[in-house]
Amino acid sequence: MKYKAIIFDMDGTIVDTEQIWHLSTRKLITNRGITLSEELLVELESKLNGMALPQSCQLIKDTVNLSEPIEELMIENTRLACNLYSSETIKFIDGFVEFHQQVRTLNLKTSIATNANDETLRITNQFLQLEQFFGSHIYNLSHVNNMGKPNPALYLHAAKQLEIDPTECIAIEDSAHGIAAARAAGMFCIGINTSHKPEQIKDADLKINGYHEIRLLDLVQINNK
Repeated sequence: MKYKAIIFDMDGTIVDTEQIWHLSTRKLITNRGITLSEELLVELESKLNGMALPQSCQLIKDTVNLSEPIEELMIENTRLACNLYSSETIKFIDGFVEFHQQVRTLNLKTSIATNANDETLRITNQFLQLEQFFGSHIYNLSHVNNMGKPNPALYLHAAKQLEIDPTECIAIEDSAHGIAAARAAGMFCIGINTSHKPEQIKDADLKINGYHEIRLLDLVQINNK
């Protein structure tokens, strides 16, 4: 089997936004006068890692017994997060740009499949100009009727748009939810430990701490045999 495409998750995989979402979650809770222990906050943040906004806000609502509708919490959490985005706070994950250049030399197709909603994807693109890497192949929840990971819909949609069989795609993910989605889509999944939480990537086919550890040519050659 020959791999023909690499499909990237966005937040935590190619864009360093973990702290932004941790801060917005904490603000969403503390703005209501609710105090959680640091231990419970860390546990909550771990569960939220890689989760789509509707599901993450439902989890927050259930955890701290909020009365507001999910839709209101989603709007507020998005606003809080977007207020933290700036040219100083949003950066590419170390090694991504160089890795993507290597991918291009091998003529592999690329795409983004992200749980991000339209607003956070828009503002991320505004700062980082994702089209220069992926062209029009940038897909988020809006493309799959809000069926977020671990549902495989995003990965299946991205593969379909690339006109590549899912089994001929490599997915790169940083979260347990994303890895479950990629594997359910039939893709070989690389788990990148950007969160420094090994349990998040334990089910990946290949586990790495950074892009520099991916021996892409070897990986492609091995799977061409």
